[in-house]
Amino acid sequence: MNVSLTNSVAWFEVGTDDPEGAQRFYGELFGWTFGAGYGAMDYRAITTPGAEGASGGILNTKGGFPNYAVFYVLVEDVAATVAKAEQLGGKVLIPPTTDEDGLMFAHLHDSAGNHFGVFTPPPSGGS
Repeated sequence: MNVSLTNSVAWFEVGTDDPEGAQRFYGELFGWTFGAGYGAMDYRAITTPGAEGASGGILNTKGGFPNYAVFYVLVEDVAATVAKAEQLGGKVLIPPTTDEDGLMFAHLHDSAGNHFGVFTPPPSGGS
């Protein structure tokens, strides 16, 4: 993990049941480019102009839940961050979850009800 980015907004995600439409919209509006999906999920990397690599993604929700856009903060310990958020009046939407590559994440509401996420990359330093 790049320690200099800890506790910084380091990723964003657009969840949609129309990933092609989202790609077209954001691509034409902001000049974003998109990579192929990752693994079993239809998760497409987003690269913004001037970025050295991907800084976000589009998740195909396949209509499984409402569309959303959320930012993610890179943290050292997802479970500890979730516990502290709860102590500060936040609510857990998705508890700490580890994907097949070892990336750990959680979704929360802050004390005012705003949706955000936290994550730590896989031990190998990917994603």
